[in-house]
Amino acid sequence: MTTALAILAQQAPQWVNIFRSPLTLVFVLIIFMWIFMINSKRKQDRRRQDMLKQIKKGDRIQTIGGILGTVVEVREQDDEVVVKVDESSNAKIRFIRGAISRVVEQAERERAEVKS
Repeated sequence: MTTALAILAQQAPQWVNIFRSPLTLVFVLIIFMWIFMINSKRKQDRRRQDMLKQIKKGDRIQTIGGILGTVVEVREQDDEVVVKVDESSNAKIRFIRGAISRVVEQAERERAEVKS
């Protein structure tokens, strides 16, 4: 009986030998890491899009270039935001929504919640 099992084990199909290779484990791990990175990037992009959609007048923002200012006007049809960057001279700059890096007050509130 034991010889019959040994003979069956030796006659395994060729494709089974693929799973015995150490490279198979490496490829499987690479695929899992790749899937994990893509999912986290999608979540990050979704959060950014939600943040950009929720920008409203009075929000304090930071642009990708590092400019800090307060939103004065949100133009939905042009996908633009008018930002006041200097209180003394009343200087305003128009930005597209994609140029906004973050809403400063929201980030500060989130940090305060984490510390509490």
